[in-house]
Amino acid sequence: MRTFLSQILLAQVADRVANIEETQKRQNLAACVYVLAGLRFDKSLIRQLFREEIMLESVTYQDILQRGEIAVIMRQLNRRIGLLTPEIKARIQSLLIAQLEDLGEALLDFSQPTDLTNWLDSHQS
Repeated sequence: MRTFLSQILLAQVADRVANIEETQKRQNLAACVYVLAGLRFDKSLIRQLFREEIMLESVTYQDILQRGEIAVIMRQLNRRIGLLTPEIKARIQSLLIAQLEDLGEALLDFSQPTDLTNWLDSHQS
């Protein structure tokens, strides 16, 4: 019974969040509730209640994705070309998600640190 009531409460929260008129606020709040609900509820229930397109546009969700992409790319680069300098790490952390995705593909062709430096020079303004 308690679980059922919690699910009803989560559905009410999702409905209220969906009715927030300001897009940015709605997206950010949806992302926060989505993450926190994951501590208590099943993923399928959360996905039913929160539309994924709202999540994808949220700056909070984008930040979570970006951090994950950076972590994976850093591990791949360390393995591919060796340890990265703090300066190079900072440059990678400043990349946008689309740039990180491009770097994730490009690094497969890297064989030395200068390959990464050249790529960063040509893809950062």
